[in-house]
Amino acid sequence: MAERAGMLYVVATPIGNLEDLSPRARQVLSEVDLVAAEDTRHSGSLLVHFGIHTPLISLHEHNEGERAAELLEKLRGGARIALVSDAGTPLISDPGFDLVRAARKAGICVTPIPGACALVAALSVSGLPTDRFVFEGFLPAKSAARRERLAELAAETRTLVFYESVHRLLESLQDIAAAFGADRPAVLARELTKLHEGVREAPLSDLAEWAGRDPVAGKGEVVLVVAGATNAPVSGAEMERILKVLLTELPVKQAAALAAEITGLNKNPLYQRALELAGKK
Repeated sequence: MAERAGMLYVVATPIGNLEDLSPRARQVLSEVDLVAAEDTRHSGSLLVHFGIHTPLISLHEHNEGERAAELLEKLRGGARIALVSDAGTPLISDPGFDLVRAARKAGICVTPIPGACALVAALSVSGLPTDRFVFEGFLPAKSAARRERLAELAAETRTLVFYESVHRLLESLQDIAAAFGADRPAVLARELTKLHEGVREAPLSDLAEWAGRDPVAGKGEVVLVVAGATNAPVSGAEMERILKVLLTELPVKQAAALAAEITGLNKNPLYQRALELAGKK
């Protein structure tokens, strides 16, 4: 590797199978001055597995602001630093944004070392359209905020990709089915590249039912890929369903306005129907 002053490498690491660490990533991790890791214990085990002895320093969501400034000074002094997360590509629902932005603003060279990424891996095997997609990361943990965000996404025509905690999987699947429709096609990918990898394709309601009864659904890392909305006209029954979902969390006026945005229908009749459903007329 050519000597270069002040270099930040954004290094993708395996999401499961350790053999997915690329030869180039191994070389970079071996030759840099420092590895900035989300969890030094986790990344330390990875380095030990490959016989890499580069010093580690922590960079996670709780110390990133302070630690980014410290690492930036090292980069300005000519250090070569590799940024890694616990698994996959850094910054994709993982720490590192503050450091990368600060390094670029300071004129430090930032270069990617590509590799595994759970969202791309799940999308590639989902069988759902991949030409246009949107990555939503983790939905809000609180149910009200989650349902509001899902209502905003109900009319999205691109394929949607979500990460989700197994502890909230059932609740989230139920909320997504309520917001998007029970029959919307979806694929749940779990433990990708690991021993117990599973990719399950089914309508959202079926996935929710499975998650509620099968203990295996509550284990491992999860990526949910959901088909985008069709451009078919919204039926009266679907309009009613959307209004009812929105009225559980929003005042009548806001629910009607958001329903109009989702369905493309005129706001005034939606407002009148929302008043009726809310018992205010």
